[in-house]
Amino acid sequence: MSGNTDSTVRLIAWVQGQVQGVGFRWWTRSRALELGLVGQARNLSDGRVAVTAEGDRAACDRLLELLRGGDTPGRVTSVSEQWAEPSGAFSGFIEA
Repeated sequence: MSGNTDSTVRLIAWVQGQVQGVGFRWWTRSRALELGLVGQARNLSDGRVAVTAEGDRAACDRLLELLRGGDTPGRVTSVSEQWAEPSGAFSGFIEA
C-alpha cells in the first residue's frame, strides 16, 4: 500500500481465540460503524472470526488496534491482517 493515509483501503483481519458465541461480531460491528467503516464480521469453522472492513486507512488502522486491544468480548490470542484494494461491495457493516 502507498503511504497515503487518506486513501480508501480494505482490511481483512483473522481473529483467533475465544471469539465465537461471546458477542465479538456484534462488538466489532459497533466499533466499525463508529469509525465509519463498511464490511462484515463472520465466524469461521475453525473458531476464528474473519473481519473485513473497507474505508479510510486511519479508521481501518484504529479498528485493527481495537481488535488487538484488551477490551474485546471473549479472549483474543492473535490477529493477523491483510491489506487490499477495496471492492466497494459493502453498503453497511453486517454480522455474517
